[in-house]
Amino acid sequence: MAQEATLDILNNVEFDDDGFMVDPNAWTPEIGEAIAAREGIELTDRHWVVINFARQEFEKNGQPPTLRRITKTTDVSTKEIYKLFPGGPAKVAAKIAGLGKPTGCI
Repeated sequence: MAQEATLDILNNVEFDDDGFMVDPNAWTPEIGEAIAAREGIELTDRHWVVINFARQEFEKNGQPPTLRRITKTTDVSTKEIYKLFPGGPAKVAAKIAGLGKPTGCI
């Protein structure tokens, strides 16, 4: 029931064909939690380090950060980020953070 209620928040969010939010400014932490749940990820404090960094980088540069930028700028290692965000960490992290697909992601 709680899972269903969490996912209901996504009914009012517009996504592109790849599952990324169309309007990054409409993102909230609750939407991030729901996107993560949809992706099968339960967010921890370590996830939020990456998500908050991605949001800050987007606000500064207008683009989601690359995997290299995340691992070089935060204390999250490459090995850890692959465990946190399986299936393409920069892409999955950007999706949960409500951002578009990072440049260079397939």
